[in-house]
Amino acid sequence: MQDSLRRFKADIFQALAHPTRIAIIELLAGGELSAGELIEKLGMEQANISQHLAVLRAKQLVVNRKAGNQVFYAVRDPIINKVLALMRRYFQKHLKEALELLGEMDGDPVVPRH
Repeated sequence: MQDSLRRFKADIFQALAHPTRIAIIELLAGGELSAGELIEKLGMEQANISQHLAVLRAKQLVVNRKAGNQVFYAVRDPIINKVLALMRRYFQKHLKEALELLGEMDGDPVVPRH
C-alpha cells in the first residue's frame, strides 16, 4: 500500500514537472477556460498546449468538456491548487533564507520584505 501511494505521488509530481503544466493549473484555478483561452494567455502554440493538457488529463489533474467546437478545461480537484500554493510558500521561505545568508556573506544583511 505504501509503495502504491508513493508511486501515485511521484506520478502527480511528474505531471507537474514542467512550468507550462503548472501555469495551466494556476490559470485554471480561476475557473474553467477554453483551449483557445489557454493558448492565448500562455502565448504558446496550440500543439504545445495540447501536449501538456494531454499529460494533465492522463494524470486526471484536469477534466474537459466539449461545447460545440470548443473544448473547455477545469481543474479536477481544487486541492491541487493548495499543493501549488504550499510549494510557493516553501520556495519563498527558502529564498528568504538564501537571501539572508548571501547578505551575511557580503557583510550587508538583507532585510526581508513581507
